[in-house]
Amino acid sequence: MPHERDATEVLDRDFLEIRAKLLEIAASLDRITRAPGRRVDPDPRLAQIHQAIDALLRPDPDRAETIQLIFSLPYNEAWQDVLELAIPRRN
Repeated sequence: MPHERDATEVLDRDFLEIRAKLLEIAASLDRITRAPGRRVDPDPRLAQIHQAIDALLRPDPDRAETIQLIFSLPYNEAWQDVLELAIPRRN
């Protein structure tokens, strides 16, 4: 049976990668904040980013799923019509 890593081992393995990704996100948000011509009305994409950051701060074991749902569209049963996809007919 494969050895399961404990939390410290996972952190030891992933710390530098997590740190780099957080720095990349911070730099992107800094660029948005510093950019000229900021919109007066709130941008829903920024709201999603802030909501995802809030989700990261909660000690929920399903943060990845929560964040995926934040950025996902609700299911539309007519998605094939919306995307104008033809459904192949079976004989």
